[in-house]
Amino acid sequence: MSRIARYVSLVCIAAIGAGTVLFLKDQTFNLSYAQAALTFGFIGVLAQLFSYRKGHGSMGSVSFIPVLASAAIAPHWVSVVVVAATTIAGQMVAKRDSTRTIFNTAQESLALALAILAYQAFGGVALHSIGESSSLSLFALFLVFFVTNSVCVSGALGIVGDRNAWTIWKENTLSALPYDFLSLPAILFIVWAYSKFGPVGVFVFAVPLFGLRQLYKVTGQLERTNRELLELMVAAIEARDPYTSGHSRRVADKAGVIARAVGLREKEIERIVAAALLHDVGKIHEVFGPILSKPGRLTPEEQVIMRTHPVKSAELAGKVTELRDVVPLIRHHHENWDGTGYPDGLKEEGIPLGSRIIMFADTIDAMTTDRPYRAALDATSVRKELLRFRGTQFDPQICDALLRSPEYSKLFAPKESEDTAWQHRTPDRGSILRVAETA
Repeated sequence: MSRIARYVSLVCIAAIGAGTVLFLKDQTFNLSYAQAALTFGFIGVLAQLFSYRKGHGSMGSVSFIPVLASAAIAPHWVSVVVVAATTIAGQMVAKRDSTRTIFNTAQESLALALAILAYQAFGGVALHSIGESSSLSLFALFLVFFVTNSVCVSGALGIVGDRNAWTIWKENTLSALPYDFLSLPAILFIVWAYSKFGPVGVFVFAVPLFGLRQLYKVTGQLERTNRELLELMVAAIEARDPYTSGHSRRVADKAGVIARAVGLREKEIERIVAAALLHDVGKIHEVFGPILSKPGRLTPEEQVIMRTHPVKSAELAGKVTELRDVVPLIRHHHENWDGTGYPDGLKEEGIPLGSRIIMFADTIDAMTTDRPYRAALDATSVRKELLRFRGTQFDPQICDALLRSPEYSKLFAPKESEDTAWQHRTPDRGSILRVAETA
């Protein structure tokens, strides 16, 4: 049995266990609870049909709003059963494969059952009007559902993508958390609409729910579009130099790995990755064109020109308001720890941390890329080179943290989507840095 199959089985067992505990607490069948659960279950199916794409292959929707509203009005095992059934229906309509359908049904049922148990533990009762249950019980309902749901999904994505589940949880959950908390009034509003007007009222007042879903979708689309535009611009620049095609994307990926290895927060990692993606964007200037396409070694004069690219890159990035905070990271990504780098000869802690990390990523990518005069270096050889220039070119603390971190091996893991245009090699253009030819 595969790891993902074992994981899905474990989530299914946990869901059955939590549902059984909830059933044993109250084995009666309540018709009013069933009516409420079916009403919100139907709205939940509609919400699933309008799901939106999140990071790392996950999908999001606002179906949790009617699910939690159902739990507040009908904190009973009936709600869990109906949610399980409507989740299956929604997955089938969306044509999800069987494994994903089983997992989504199990994790949603588990999250809801645990949330209802937490809600009851803090004194929550079936809501017929706002104020019947304490704010603490409603917060417990909300928090337990989201934590369980996000942890289960992150675990699955971690297994499928061979990534750290905690990292995925932070990347996918923390950015959406403010929007999720904004949904709490929407849940209470729908509860009020049901208690006042019944099922018909809920369907009328569900329109704002889909408006909230549109906010989620537009926010995600804008973030994706901005990222894709940056990558498109970088790809256009690198198309002028087939030898380094894909270099900036790889450097960005490696910078993220190194930043995680040294324990930076996700917000700072995103900033460094963005700077790494744009670290060579200044090469779009006409002055670099002939040099980038030149076969053979660069002349001293051409090397001087090439050394201006960090400044050009920083100036270009600085024209975009949202990128101004990464400008120093871009400008100083060729500064050496001992002060012998360029363009400003900064040294040690005077070099921005992000720039020091990009220096590692940039150099490692150069060392692990095939050259006309040598094959790509393996992990052991790269380790030797990093230690050789530790304290001169490289920050010694980052070097030590990276080499002892399990993240180090990820720098050498092949990626299915990695650009293979390096096979169209040009003759040796000579080195600019001491360790390797960072592009």
